[in-house]
Amino acid sequence: MKGCRSAGVLVLCLAIAVGSVSSIAAAGDEAVVPAVTDAPLFRIFLKDGTSLVSYGELARVEDRVVFSMPTSAVASNPQLHLITISAERVDWPRTVNYAESARASRYFATRAETDYALLTSRIEQTLNEVALTTDAQRRLTIVEGARRMLADWPGSHYNYKADEIRPMLTMLDEAIADLRAATGAQRFDIALVAAVEPPRRVPLLPPPTPKEVIEETLAAAKLADTASERSSLLTVAMASLERDAAALPAEWVASIKVSTTAAIAREAQVDRAYRSMSTRILQIAGDRAKLADVHGIQQLMTQVKAEDKVLGATRPDEVVSLLAAVEERLDAARRLRLERDRWALRMPEIRAYRTAVSPLLRSLDALEANLEDIKTLAGSGPEALGAILKATDQILKTVSTIKPPDELREAHGLLVSATQLAGNAARIRREAALTANMTRAWDASSAAAGSLMLSAKAQTDMQNLFRSPQLPR
Repeated sequence: MKGCRSAGVLVLCLAIAVGSVSSIAAAGDEAVVPAVTDAPLFRIFLKDGTSLVSYGELARVEDRVVFSMPTSAVASNPQLHLITISAERVDWPRTVNYAESARASRYFATRAETDYALLTSRIEQTLNEVALTTDAQRRLTIVEGARRMLADWPGSHYNYKADEIRPMLTMLDEAIADLRAATGAQRFDIALVAAVEPPRRVPLLPPPTPKEVIEETLAAAKLADTASERSSLLTVAMASLERDAAALPAEWVASIKVSTTAAIAREAQVDRAYRSMSTRILQIAGDRAKLADVHGIQQLMTQVKAEDKVLGATRPDEVVSLLAAVEERLDAARRLRLERDRWALRMPEIRAYRTAVSPLLRSLDALEANLEDIKTLAGSGPEALGAILKATDQILKTVSTIKPPDELREAHGLLVSATQLAGNAARIRREAALTANMTRAWDASSAAAGSLMLSAKAQTDMQNLFRSPQLPR
């Protein structure tokens, strides 16, 4: 860059620098850009040294890794299966480095050359601006801006053509030094010539063969956390064996079919065993909950864990759900036990009330036939109406002296209302008969119907409270 002092010579030197780098890049494009398939294949390396193919980027959600794994060796539009594995199984440094290399390779094959062309175009525009500028300080500012643009570009573009850009930076550094000298600047920024070595790219692995796809599907099945995912992957692997049998070693196909069929059968057998355990345990838990047998249900929870251990603890999700269901029945049993304890403590008062109110209920029941006649307008003679009025008056006098327990206040109120409606029905029916008023006869019918309904509900509610509490159906 010696001799690049005047503006014209400086522009010529920079143009030579940019032009030479562009020509070097054009000549070396085929060597620099690695081949890449259409499929965005990544690799998830595991700590045991194996790896799984991911179609597209993986997603890490807390302690889980989720990705789409190809289950067919088709480069475009392969069959995919959503896989979930523990993040602890992943060799993250290798996985991250490989992903960066895969992104870089895809970038090189798709957008890199276009982005680089835009960069060189911007640099050329900058050189034109330098040629049109007479102010030395302004010229220095423009060239420094171009230098920063070049220096920053490789780091944000996977170091594409970094080797070609490096000599251009050297030439620009010399030009900047000359321009600074021309402006009389005494301080130079040595950071301008600092260079950063690009990171070493990891060689990409070829797309998996049909055999490798099946092996990885079976490996993913072993890593699956849920029985449904495991069974699904085993079924997919078996289907792949059938589909690609012609392209696979015959002995290997026969061997894998035997082992995969056995694995599918084992999974089905274990599923049946766990379903049987769940059905049996829940039935017993329900029966014990009805008896408020808290200790018995607690023993069932211990039994579930013991049986799960015998079965190999291979269905953790199912066991968690089963234990949660048993826990619900345990809570119901505890609540029922508390209600029964309270009922037992309250029984002396409840029994005393039942003894006092039972004759009144029998008296009200004795009026049912007469009230039905009023309800249906079937006819009610003086004796029937008199019997109703006499009985209801006596019931109301007696019931007013009885104080119900808190639990029976509502039922006691229904008894009082039923008695009052029975008396009203008799009085209104008498009035209707004396005046031959059909409207009042229907009013009496409504009162009789209300009395019968409230009486039945009062007696049902009382009978329920007189019995030991039960679980709701």
